[in-house]
Amino acid sequence: MRFPIRPVAMAGAGCLALALASAAPTAVLAQAAQNQATPAAPVKPAPEAAAPSEPVLKDITLTEKQVQGVLAAHKDLDAIAAKMPDDPQAKPDPKIVQQLDTTAKKYGFANYGEYSDVVEAISMVMAGVDAKTKTYVGPEAELKAQIALVQADTKMSADDKKQALADLNEALKSPGPVVKNQGNIDLVLKNYDKLAEALDDEE
Repeated sequence: MRFPIRPVAMAGAGCLALALASAAPTAVLAQAAQNQATPAAPVKPAPEAAAPSEPVLKDITLTEKQVQGVLAAHKDLDAIAAKMPDDPQAKPDPKIVQQLDTTAKKYGFANYGEYSDVVEAISMVMAGVDAKTKTYVGPEAELKAQIALVQADTKMSADDKKQALADLNEALKSPGPVVKNQGNIDLVLKNYDKLAEALDDEE
């Protein structure tokens, strides 16, 4: 599990920039797992509308049980997901996909797809949490706060600062959705320290 936003004190500002991008690999793996589990259906032609864009994250209603399940399961599921090919277009190993589903079920999820949806919902909230005040301010405000912190940082090298600011300003062009589900915000904030620690384990 990789959450998109890290407290500045715990991680370099450069890795803060891609606010919701890190939720995408989980979504890709979940889709692969779902594709593996269901028989192939005829492909319908896509409507001539939107061009491909970033994956749409589901704003589901979280439960305490789901959040605790993610905290308990993320290490095991990350270890399995690490065996998947880096290329999202590559066909995943069916055995690994099955392992993901089986392990997710062990932690109370219906399958890896449900786990992925929960991680995405948590990520959406984490992307907008001010790490200092532990309040939800929204992804745009959080990115602007991070930019200000990087600009004021006297310990960063000029190159690191330039790269971090470029990444953060790029992320600011598409900061991600504002979470309107207050229940989700409350649950994530209640478990913020544990979620941040789980995030730190990923480094």
